[in-house]
Amino acid sequence: MGLQVCVLASGSSGNCIYVGNEDTRLLIDAGVSCKIICDRLAEIGVVPSSVQGVCITHEHTDHHAGLPVFYRKFGVPVFGNAGTVEVLGRSAKHSGIHWNIFTTGQPFRVGSLVVEPFLIPHDSFEPVAFTVRSGDIRIGVCTDLGVATDLVKARLRHCDLIVLETNHDEDLLLSSDRSWPLKQRIAGHKGHLSNRKAAALLSDVGCERLKAVFLAHVSQDCNRPQLAEDTVRTALSRVGLGHVDLHLTYPDRASALWQYPVVVESGKPPIAVDDLQVDKVLMDVGT
Repeated sequence: MGLQVCVLASGSSGNCIYVGNEDTRLLIDAGVSCKIICDRLAEIGVVPSSVQGVCITHEHTDHHAGLPVFYRKFGVPVFGNAGTVEVLGRSAKHSGIHWNIFTTGQPFRVGSLVVEPFLIPHDSFEPVAFTVRSGDIRIGVCTDLGVATDLVKARLRHCDLIVLETNHDEDLLLSSDRSWPLKQRIAGHKGHLSNRKAAALLSDVGCERLKAVFLAHVSQDCNRPQLAEDTVRTALSRVGLGHVDLHLTYPDRASALWQYPVVVESGKPPIAVDDLQVDKVLMDVGT
């Protein structure tokens, strides 16, 4: 059974990731408007009403801003842990949402996908990242963490694809006009990974199985996409992982669409779907 991944939006203005196979479609976070989610799903041929679950990583607004409207419009099951649900339950915006509460560290199923939440260090109540399995294919989605713990490393090993934040360049953060307390929060153990720290993590957990990495949550003020890509590519090449494809993510448009295994039409050469921009690829994952 194959798997598709597309980062519909990534950054401080909103985060949303699509993961789907032949019969199950899932969103991780819904931090942009319902309209944006629907529009970007349509770009990759996914009908919004076919989404069978939304998994929320934590209670920061850029990870759930579009959830109330998306839920009311489509009635999609919503998944969160007790800490996140407790915080969001205090908001009138989230009243009426029926939550499916998962236990951090315990896998659960959404259709044919197996989702495993695991704890990450971030300045929120009970933040998690996820691994998602479809048959033998395994991906990791890990953003908004200040440091790579042993648990994070263990969960991200042996993945076919990893979505990992490369939030900031350390020098650009220090030289930015942001306040010193904010700089400390971003660079701290419960903040965000820098390019250097993300590259070190990927070099540690990467293996021959790792096929692609999405560079997520890239700061517009304290990073440069090319700088993040170059830092990670150099680090991976040094440890013999030059085969790994790197893909950028964006706050204002969808990323490339990654698919594994790659679809090959009879009589035609393989199409490297993961190297194409989403606005050039229209695929109906419902077939």
